[in-house]
Amino acid sequence: MLLLVMLLSGASCFAASVRLTVQSGRGRREIGVGDLFYISYEVTNLDATPEKPATVPGAKVMYFERTGQSSRFSSVNGKTTQSFSYTYTLTLRAQKEGQYSFGPVTVGGVKSNAVNYAIGASAASSSQGAQQNSGNARAAQGRHNSADGPKFIGKGDGNLFLKADVSRATAYEQEALVYTVKLYTTYDAIKFIGATAAPKFEGFVVEESKDISTSLSYETYQGKTYATAVIARYIIFPQMEGQLKVLGNTYTVSVDEREYYHDPFWGSMSVAKPLQLNVKPNDLTVNVKSLPKPVPANFSGGVGQFKITSTLPAQNLMSNQAASIVYAVTGTGNLKYVKLPDLNALYPAELEVYSPNPEVNANVGRNNVSGTARFDYSFMPLESGTFTIPEVTLSYFNPQTGRYETSTARGYNVTVGKGKGSEKSQTRGKMSFNPNLLPVKGDLKKTHTPYVERFSYWLFYILPVLILLGAVVYYRSYLKANADYLAVKSRRASKMARMRLKKAGICIRNNDVDNFYDEMLAALWGYVSDKLKMPTSELNRENVSGKLSERGIGEKEVKQIIDLIDECEFSKYSPASAKGDMQPVYDEGVNVINSLEDAFKQTKTAGDEK
Repeated sequence: MLLLVMLLSGASCFAASVRLTVQSGRGRREIGVGDLFYISYEVTNLDATPEKPATVPGAKVMYFERTGQSSRFSSVNGKTTQSFSYTYTLTLRAQKEGQYSFGPVTVGGVKSNAVNYAIGASAASSSQGAQQNSGNARAAQGRHNSADGPKFIGKGDGNLFLKADVSRATAYEQEALVYTVKLYTTYDAIKFIGATAAPKFEGFVVEESKDISTSLSYETYQGKTYATAVIARYIIFPQMEGQLKVLGNTYTVSVDEREYYHDPFWGSMSVAKPLQLNVKPNDLTVNVKSLPKPVPANFSGGVGQFKITSTLPAQNLMSNQAASIVYAVTGTGNLKYVKLPDLNALYPAELEVYSPNPEVNANVGRNNVSGTARFDYSFMPLESGTFTIPEVTLSYFNPQTGRYETSTARGYNVTVGKGKGSEKSQTRGKMSFNPNLLPVKGDLKKTHTPYVERFSYWLFYILPVLILLGAVVYYRSYLKANADYLAVKSRRASKMARMRLKKAGICIRNNDVDNFYDEMLAALWGYVSDKLKMPTSELNRENVSGKLSERGIGEKEVKQIIDLIDECEFSKYSPASAKGDMQPVYDEGVNVINSLEDAFKQTKTAGDEK
């Protein structure tokens, strides 16, 4: 018998189960609007993964990931059994106050429990500051004393934090700077890192770099060794002078925390428990200087280090036939904002230049943005002869030297032969102006009334103003009429009652006796509730009779509706054989509501006359 009890006990220990628990983002404190909190799924002896819920009452779903796993063995009379479990964490942000319930959920055919949680008002900023000062000191103790599951630890507890850096604290406008966010941790394993928002770069143009750490390295910081990794890198370009700020964003980090304990049989042992942290890097300020004065007249807007080259595919051309020349700007810096000089002002008048098709191929690297900007210009020789395409100079500012520098693309000598069509006729001829006056059509008048002095012109402005004023007056009257929700329901009580009676008429046609009396009662009680502005919890015969009498409704009408309600309730719960004909009841209901509506109108008219 003892052996049977042990076997049954072992089987029950290893049965499949799913258990839900709720953990506030602030330890044992109540969840507030805007706070993060967590629902943990503990799935035991099930080879199945729970689905991420689309919605959770009162909250917004942020993340859902597996945050832990464990297994254990048991041996009874030589038979070894294994139990395993997985922990999944659902990260939520509270959005609306109230009492809520989540679950049960089904995983692999096994149903879990349901959990209840309350969301209160958001905490005041003063109380948040006071709790933050003391929270770090109590963080380690709070983690061991609270229930199992993810925990919230403000900005970290010294074992995990983020540090933001910028390559230069003082820079020029449009100079490329590197903003990095580095993770420091002493925990055993990092399972998940996710940003809940993007950093805020005030006054910067931003290029995100994919050059981040794929593995951990080790670094000593303030006398303590941490595992580190660059988790975010941005190339930022300041757009104005002054003190520009970079505000760090919040990250959610899931780690394993090692807890140690002493087992009488095995000695010193440890177990990994999931821990979820919300951490935020420090904010930064960059002192941005304006570019030195005077700025060259041909300044391209480029800040960095650039070089310009040119390519002319053919130097023997024909008039009135398009040709092309390509300028390529390579280097590092704000490549996307580099502009070339106006080539129409540089080229000979016999060569007409058209707007280019720029193509920028930029690569966001570890320390800068580099690549090539290609400007493909088309031009057309208008005359035959030999012409010189001049050198093109690119003026840019080099922040390394603090000076404006130039790079020059070579020029070319081109020979233009006579092409089809007369020279200059196809382009410049279209731009010539005929000085001969065109003939005047119609009779000239000595007097002329400008259009702005005509009534039709001002009517075009007056009508919209009148329409707008009319719309404002109508909208204000509509808001005033519908401000009282109960009054609106009272005015529409008759309409709503007729809609419900219409459903009762459908039940008559379908010979649906049970639903007929339900619809009749809904029409009668609903009319009284809406008309008298009474909540459903106060609807009873005594209250209704008293309220109708107070409103000046005669005893005859009051008795009619009370008797009809009694008749419907009696028929609803009586046997089928005792249910009467539905049509007379329906007709009586219509008459009763019409009579009450007339009585209400009479009492209102009498009140207005007084």
